[in-house]
Amino acid sequence: MARLLEKYRSSIIRDIAKKLGRDNPMDLPRLQKIVVSMGVGKATENKKRLDLAAAELAQITGQKAMITRARKSVSAFKVRQGNAIGCKVTLRGQRMYEFLDRLVSIAIPRIRDFRGLPRKSFDGRGNYTLGLSEQTVFPEINLDKVEFVQGMDITLVTSARSDSEAFELLRAFGMPFRN
Repeated sequence: MARLLEKYRSSIIRDIAKKLGRDNPMDLPRLQKIVVSMGVGKATENKKRLDLAAAELAQITGQKAMITRARKSVSAFKVRQGNAIGCKVTLRGQRMYEFLDRLVSIAIPRIRDFRGLPRKSFDGRGNYTLGLSEQTVFPEINLDKVEFVQGMDITLVTSARSDSEAFELLRAFGMPFRN
């Protein structure tokens, strides 16, 4: 069992129930899924770039990346409908908690000039999105084999009713928010 999942079941549920004033554990907010996505804009020029990004994303998450395609044609960006322009992975269950544990304890502290995560990145429905400017903060990536520095977006989808509930849940998981 993932270390963070064990912690969630043993102590985080009690702490959040006390803070939110609820008795029913099924009524408490919980993490539903984590979506990790990379938009590879230069994939239209260099097909190898998208393959490398998908391989690195699979290495980071432990799950095969799905290639995403453009929904619309945008002439300003030289993108046609149906072009492969990115990749994403949706994590649930055990892998989700293992990834969150590695993100909080290893990857986020390795970010250069890190002063905490912004509190304003909630979407109003209890979901939190953070962007990383490079994939090299994850220890799974070998720095010698990196050809392109690629950013990524990580979305934490919760069952919380509001941003404040989601904030308490993510803080209990150990997310380092700014004061």
